[in-house]
Amino acid sequence: MSSLKELQELIHEKYGIDTSTLDPNTSLRDKGFDSLALVEFVFAIEDRFGITMPDADTDVDTLAKLADLVDQLKAAQTT
Repeated sequence: MSSLKELQELIHEKYGIDTSTLDPNTSLRDKGFDSLALVEFVFAIEDRFGITMPDADTDVDTLAKLADLVDQLKAAQTT
């Protein structure tokens, strides 16, 4: 199950961005996220899903890629 919807809701909760305006394949930088905001969002993702994002993947900046990564990390926890 994809985490995309939950990530969209998390952005809405934290930043007040309407989920209908979030294209999963567009860079979050295009929505005004700078490097600091992306790092803060990664921390929020880790807290929400109980996962640890690898440092090598901090350049992932679309919701689709983040959802894929979250899904992989969650799946790895259950195996």
